[in-house]
This record gives sequence, C-alpha cells and structure tokens, in this order.
Amino acid sequence: MTSSELWSRATADRYDAEEAEASSAAVLGPTLAFLAELAGDGRALEFAIGTGRVGVPLRERGVPVVGIELSEHMAAVLRRKIDEDSLPVVIGDMATTVVPGRFTLVYLVYNTITNLLTQDEQVECFRNAARHLEPGGRFVIELGVPPLRLLPPGQVAVPFDVSQQHLGFDTFDLVEQMLVSHHFTRDGDDGRYRRENSRHRYAWPAELDLMARIAGLERERRVADWDGSPFTQDSSKHVSVWRKPA
Repeated sequence: MTSSELWSRATADRYDAEEAEASSAAVLGPTLAFLAELAGDGRALEFAIGTGRVGVPLRERGVPVVGIELSEHMAAVLRRKIDEDSLPVVIGDMATTVVPGRFTLVYLVYNTITNLLTQDEQVECFRNAARHLEPGGRFVIELGVPPLRLLPPGQVAVPFDVSQQHLGFDTFDLVEQMLVSHHFTRDGDDGRYRRENSRHRYAWPAELDLMARIAGLERERRVADWDGSPFTQDSSKHVSVWRKPA
C-alpha cells in the first residue's frame, strides 16, 4: 500500500499537453544527457515513469529503460507511444514494487518522491532503489528545495506560477512537513478555471542524504540542475546522485 494519490484518467489524458514546456528539447536535452551518461552501457529503471516524458526519449537514445508506475491511466498514455517489449512498465508503487534484474541507474524526476506522503515510505523508496542497483550503480533524484525562506511570519502560501492560463501556489503545514499544491487552470475561452490540488511531503537535501545512508547508498554529487550548475544556498532545486558501493 502507498499513501500516494492516484492520478485519474482525466489528469493522465491532459498531462502531456499541460507539461509541453517540460517536454521540450531545451528542457529535456540536459536531462537525457545527464541520465544517459550515468546509465552507461547498462539498464535504467524509472520510478513513477508516468506518461514517459523522460523514459521514452531516453529509450530512443539507446538506453534500455524499465518503468514502475502507480497509475494505470498514466501508463496507458505511455503505451500509446511505445510498446511493452521496447519499454516494459510494471504497475505498482515506487517504494515496494520489485522488477526483475539489476540496473546501473535508477532515477526519479520532477519532485515525484514527494508523492510519498510519509517519511517511512520515502525511506523505503531509497531502499527499493538500492535493491535494484548493481554494485556501483546510481540513484538520481530531481527535487525542489522547500521555499520556506519566502514565508514571512503568519503566511502559509507561496505562489509558483502566475500566468495567463494558470495560477499555482503551495500552502505549507510546517509541523507535519506537508504541502498542498493548488492549481487554477483556464480551460477554453470562457474565462472559467479548473481547480485541482495535490498533497506532497517535502524533504530537505540533507534529509535525503540520511535516507540514502539508511539504504546503504553514498552521495556522489549534487548540482542545481541537469546542466551541472553548482548547488548553492540560493538554488531552488537540486539534482542529487547517490552511489551503491561496489
């Protein structure tokens, strides 16, 4: 069982259109190059592969990819793009689901570890990654840094997007280390907005390092983005790499 919220068919069907910018060559190019270099001549396993935004083009680069995905609806969208023999997908949660074989790379992108709503499950996600890795293999996570420095006393909301088609803001429960991401998206030309929200458990970089140690992994690298830019105290996100000892 998992605490992750299950993505619906409606959400899956519009996901690619709403994430078109994140699927552009400009955004994906550095991501794919980073992951392909770490995978080397081995196989890659993507936790929460979704509609294949990253997994499908990584496979097209020649890296054998296997996916784990909780939502059958998201996996169905992926399956329209590529067949099961070319990119196998197992339906299940990323904290406990096991697939056959070993991998040189396990990766989890786009803040998705926060879909696991308890610290215990996030620790199990690291353990599951370690379980699938070959000795010397790497686990990679892309995750935003919690923007709590933007919260003045008494405020619990931080906007992350204010545009013509979309209004987005996060509200924080600082005691439980939880956030709710609120989205107001304009559909059509009638001026109406569709409202959606999702819950997440945010985690700090140092907290992830401790989870990695519990799983027997060692931090190898942390950068601010897929282009390898340095991670600093002002970075809004990080791409972190942990290695399974040989």
